[in-house]
Amino acid sequence: MPIGLNTGDSAWVLVSTAMVLLMTPGLAFFYGGMVRAKNVFSMVFMSFVSISIVTIIWFGYGYGLAFGKDAGGLGLIGWGDFRFADVLPTDLTGRVPTYAFALFQLTFAIITVALISGSVAGRIRVGPWMVFSLLWSTVVYSPVAHWVFDRTGWINKMGTLDFAGGLVVELNSGMAGLALAIALGPGIRYRRREPPEPSNIPMVMIGLALLWFGWFGFNGGSAMADGRVAVNAFANTFIAGCSGMLTWMAVEWFRKRRLSKLGSGTGAVAGLVAITPSCAYVNVEGAFAIGIFAALVCSFAVQWKFVLGYDDTLDVVGVHGAGGVVGLLALGFFSTGFLGSAGLFYGGGGALLGKQVLAILAVMFYTFVVTYLLGKLVDRTLRLKETEEEQLAGSDLQFGTE
Repeated sequence: MPIGLNTGDSAWVLVSTAMVLLMTPGLAFFYGGMVRAKNVFSMVFMSFVSISIVTIIWFGYGYGLAFGKDAGGLGLIGWGDFRFADVLPTDLTGRVPTYAFALFQLTFAIITVALISGSVAGRIRVGPWMVFSLLWSTVVYSPVAHWVFDRTGWINKMGTLDFAGGLVVELNSGMAGLALAIALGPGIRYRRREPPEPSNIPMVMIGLALLWFGWFGFNGGSAMADGRVAVNAFANTFIAGCSGMLTWMAVEWFRKRRLSKLGSGTGAVAGLVAITPSCAYVNVEGAFAIGIFAALVCSFAVQWKFVLGYDDTLDVVGVHGAGGVVGLLALGFFSTGFLGSAGLFYGGGGALLGKQVLAILAVMFYTFVVTYLLGKLVDRTLRLKETEEEQLAGSDLQFGTE
């Protein structure tokens, strides 16, 4: 057994990797049930195909861009170490095999790409989407992952707190969804103000169950060990999801005196999104409050698309983008100092909050600009957006009579 290897930690990371991978099929069900019946298969397929595309990229060069030796000491991108075949099963990252670490990080990259598809559901062609996914993983996800997750990344070195991907996964996908939605323009049904028609609510709830289950690995596994940090992240994930669900339901009741079909599930996801960056740094009271704040903010944020005129079909911006911001900013107040800097409510100053704001603005700007340009490029060259006739007929017709 290699010196330094901890078999318990390795087992937990491998289990967490499988749990996070399951989140992408869960997202496929979640998205698939939320769209019209004629778009279900295309939505499910875009999530599943992300697994294959991102995996090949990751082991070809993506892992090297994210976690390779920093280029020039600037903290902007990893360079070299692209040939993952040179990594041996006996190589370690911390106390776990590098294989395990790389596979765990891969699952984050996969679901981030899959999340973006919800912003343009029912109006994009699958083939060009696959090309967009390849390009986006390369020039957006990998650099941002290096900034935040790698010890040599500039956001990491600045002292910003993001335990499990509030910047890298949640805000990143939310801003990418916004940019792509604006780049392609609204769909025909949005312009006609036609209400959404979820095809299968039980399918949505099955997807939520798989997502929630996987989220324990998403957050708990980010500890890279099976000790107290993982337990704290696990418990806070549980609590924030529940408080988010109940808060969203309460907001709906006060607004309309009724509960919507999707409200409880969306509220739970909002709480889970917001606790992602903060799960290891706050206590259970903080997690409870973060779930509440996330549901309150996101329940209003999903209405922004009607005010501002962008077609975020499945509310990726309103839930993942806004929820990610809530969780990241909450650290400036609720961080207990257990692992990093303390927030304002626990004796810390305003420095941590300032760092969180700077990191949020940097990721928002970079992701939005680059994604917008990629969306325009792929649409101009490969026609990413469906025609109005194709949208009305349904995206599933891309697959013929299969």
